[in-house]
Amino acid sequence: MNKTLARLAIVGGATLLLAGCQQKPAEPAPLAGAAIGGPFALTDQDGKPFSSDALAGKYRILYFGYTFCPDACPTDMAVLGKAMRTLDQKDPAKSARIQPIFVTIDPARDTPPILKQFVGAFYPRLIGLTGSDAQIAAVAKEYAVSYRKQPAPEGASGYLMDHPRIAILLGPDGKPIELLPVDANADAVVADLEKWVQ
Repeated sequence: MNKTLARLAIVGGATLLLAGCQQKPAEPAPLAGAAIGGPFALTDQDGKPFSSDALAGKYRILYFGYTFCPDACPTDMAVLGKAMRTLDQKDPAKSARIQPIFVTIDPARDTPPILKQFVGAFYPRLIGLTGSDAQIAAVAKEYAVSYRKQPAPEGASGYLMDHPRIAILLGPDGKPIELLPVDANADAVVADLEKWVQ
């Protein structure tokens, strides 16, 4: 009887151990199934054509903003740059799989040289993209980003652009994963990148 009980205990324990080793179903991405994204062809900060085809197999972070933005865009890019540099140190292989991209919503002023200076101030691998008004409008629509030009305040030398503060993380297949918390801090962005980038 004791031997039988001992065998049952061993079998039961092994079953519990195996059950504990089984992986739980993966958590669905917050933006899974959202109609966000699509192919695009724009111009990079070096004045060269840049196509979304160049991003195949890479995770990508798209942020829509403009270089003349007085506060939000530089702040968010500083957070994103710090997060990427942190990930460069913690997990270089994972970081190498991510391509951060800044897409201007103000192509009239954001020429390639202006973009090059702007993105270079935040992170060396950050790509800046511009294009015609029609091209930018089409890409923004694909990525569900709305923006509009505000009249220049009286006495001001330039106009402002209304736009959301969002950085979209997309997978290697171009499908949306989530909105990164660039309006929070770099640690929060790193935590999300470590969670979703495989």
